[in-house]
Amino acid sequence: MAGAIIENMSTKKLCIVGGILLLFQIIAFLVGGLIAPGPTTAVSYMSVKCVDVRKNHHKTKWLMPWGPNQCDKIRDIEEAIPREIEANDIVFSVHIPLPSMEMSPWFQFMLFILQLDIAFKLNNQIRENAEVSMDVSLAYRDDMFAEWTEMAHERVPRKLKCTFTSPKTAEHEGRYYECDVLPFMEIGSVAHKYYLLNIRLPVNEKKKINVGIGEIKDIRLVGIHQNGGFTKVWFAMKTFLTPSIFIIMVWYWRRITMMSRPPVLLEKVIFALGISMTFINIPVEWFSIGFDWTWMLLFGDIRQGIFYAMLLSFWIIFCGEHMMDQHERNHIAGYWKQVGPIAVGSFCLFIFDMCERGVQLTNPFYSIWTTDVGTELAMAFIIVAGICLCLYFLFLCFMVFQVFRNISGKQSSLSAMSKVRRLHYEGLIFRFKFLMLITLACAAMTVIFFIVSQVTEGHWKWGGVTVQVNSAFFTGIYGMWNLYVFALMFLYAPSHKNYGEDQSNGDLGVHSGEELQLTTTITHVDGPTEIYKLTRKEAQE
Repeated sequence: MAGAIIENMSTKKLCIVGGILLLFQIIAFLVGGLIAPGPTTAVSYMSVKCVDVRKNHHKTKWLMPWGPNQCDKIRDIEEAIPREIEANDIVFSVHIPLPSMEMSPWFQFMLFILQLDIAFKLNNQIRENAEVSMDVSLAYRDDMFAEWTEMAHERVPRKLKCTFTSPKTAEHEGRYYECDVLPFMEIGSVAHKYYLLNIRLPVNEKKKINVGIGEIKDIRLVGIHQNGGFTKVWFAMKTFLTPSIFIIMVWYWRRITMMSRPPVLLEKVIFALGISMTFINIPVEWFSIGFDWTWMLLFGDIRQGIFYAMLLSFWIIFCGEHMMDQHERNHIAGYWKQVGPIAVGSFCLFIFDMCERGVQLTNPFYSIWTTDVGTELAMAFIIVAGICLCLYFLFLCFMVFQVFRNISGKQSSLSAMSKVRRLHYEGLIFRFKFLMLITLACAAMTVIFFIVSQVTEGHWKWGGVTVQVNSAFFTGIYGMWNLYVFALMFLYAPSHKNYGEDQSNGDLGVHSGEELQLTTTITHVDGPTEIYKLTRKEAQE
């Protein structure tokens, strides 16, 4: 009765394998917590108000906020009035990064949010549903004395959501509105050392452009990028894990093809899960260090989506293939009700990502959340995906309950067996239930660590040791799912060892009648494990 390795491996060896996997899991968390810095860094930028009095503003040279070729600037808006400087002549200039620093491809991406400082004026209040229209130009260079090269030039509209907590009277003029931060820009690569933003707020009263938006005093930006140290640790993990998963995947499929029977659905799904894990592991990010690949963020989202969709599908099929009342097993079409919500939810999230990061490949200032239609569309995709996720978990919980109930019911028939044979099957059932609990624990740890990383400050200090919680979350959870897939392919690979092959029936204490009963119950059924065969035979009967 050859089954899977998980059924034929001795308890001692199984504990050793589990201990080794647990050790690697601890190392994965420690690598992120103790070696890697925080995943991201946020840098605040205050724009400098430059003056550009030339007629054709778009054809002028770039206005630098500081340095040897810095622009003619003013300290505040009030200074512009006596100098007869119009609003259309003011350019808010931001140099990225700060002086005496430079950007690096190891930063991987740049995300910017915008904060407007708007003062209250009785004769210039913010109107309802006010929209600020910015004329934004982005340039780059790799040498402090080189000319700037334009990277993007767009009109960027953003809706203002501001409140004024004080009474709107003359004595409160000059106080600032409380405004929500606005999404501003996202770039999927950091291929250059220096970037320059020139932001204009053109006013056209006839077309109602930038009218009724209050008195904008300053523009502040917060730039978020990945830490170079974390990127190196992340790349190292992917480089180490890729061959590990690939080798076990090849070994697993080789064992499957050596069987005299064709692969069953469960074995195909485990192999597909290994392929999706290998796909997400392949460290193509190394090429982003030398190439300006702005699509890497979108590509990373797609890879993660494929893996998680495959993982959710595996859980459903794994449970379904072990349900004794499932008559259409070993056919993917039998799971369309359960896999359907996964496909619909994944498709909705893919469309949402294409509408956001897909458009940002050509327009880094685009955000689907900046318009009413875009916001409603985005919320519709997210809500549909959320409903599909809820339906999926309802199906999954029902199937897990069914599996545990059916397996537990089967235990009652073991009493007719001899002691040795009964202990054997009780051990198989225990190992199956234990694997199910490990699966639930992995899913729970992912949710728990995500919540902890959101509510904590990002790091904990114990004495002189600083633990980066967010980094530990990323490396630990990433390592955990790799170990989970590795364990599945190893433990569910066909075993070349037959239980009791060197022992006679007399040594096992099995009578001929009982052996006949076991034969009619278990044999003549193709499957990866004895538990699978046991439940499948029940379904056929």
